[in-house]
Amino acid sequence: MNRVLVTGATGFIGLGCLPRLLERGYQVHAVSSRALATAGSPASGGHEQRDAVEWHQADLMDAGQTAQLLESVRPTHLLHLAWSVVPGGAVPAGENLRWLQASLELLRRFHEHGGSRVVMAGSSYEYDWRYGYCAEAVTPTVPATYYGACKLALAQLLDGFAAASGLSHAWARIFFLYGPREHPKRLVSSVIRSLLLGEPARCSHGRQIRDYLHVEDVADALVALLHSEVRGPINIGSGVPVTLRDIVSCIARKLDQAPLVQLGAVPSHPHDSPLVIADVTRLAAELKWRPRYDLDRGLDATIAWWQSELQVAAGSPT
Repeated sequence: MNRVLVTGATGFIGLGCLPRLLERGYQVHAVSSRALATAGSPASGGHEQRDAVEWHQADLMDAGQTAQLLESVRPTHLLHLAWSVVPGGAVPAGENLRWLQASLELLRRFHEHGGSRVVMAGSSYEYDWRYGYCAEAVTPTVPATYYGACKLALAQLLDGFAAASGLSHAWARIFFLYGPREHPKRLVSSVIRSLLLGEPARCSHGRQIRDYLHVEDVADALVALLHSEVRGPINIGSGVPVTLRDIVSCIARKLDQAPLVQLGAVPSHPHDSPLVIADVTRLAAELKWRPRYDLDRGLDATIAWWQSELQVAAGSPT
């Protein structure tokens, strides 16, 4: 049986990957830096699925703990999602560099213990956003942030290591995402949460055009990629352009709270790109993958989750 090690398994994307890996017959090992009891681990799905995931506690920033983890699990497959991300802010340069170093150590140990297939999470931030339309083999990779630079460096080092060692690998460049369990400071969740609480939703002008994909579709695409033989960089996005204004307005219509939306109340970044869209040709043609959620259905699911969360919070004792 194939054994997969998932890093970032308790994160926004990682939780959705676990049940999909189990469905494909993998023996799933998930790692977290926090202590987690197996039965109480936060994997999505029912009790049977939660119990089927074997949880490990390890700090991937500690090379010794990484070595012990890989010695113990000896995975055939690696899905590496872990990284520090700060919604609405910049991750310190040193933290990005530490994750780059930790990821390389993880890769080295994975190969050392006989691993055969690795998928790592990249980012649209690796591209030169001035080009707007991002295609893997065409658009220049000129990151405007240190986060993007570290992700790109890891992608290049992974590619070189795989070429030298024969390791099967893919690099998933993830674009914009949303959905249940999203951080409340991110656009979709912040607007939904504000409107449900009857508070103003303060936004920028909203004319930016972006490529949004529901988190469950992102997880599904990543698992499909791991299970495939597709190699190299591949965009994970919808390929469908939508303005941020249209997303916000759609949420407001669904909640009947249009008067609370304040477009233009927050200044946009002076260097913000007007257009960032994924070319999903490889995703569709080579991986033969299509999203299951359109924006309308995805927003409904996200709104329903936040309604449930806020009801639980309202009923919690202070």
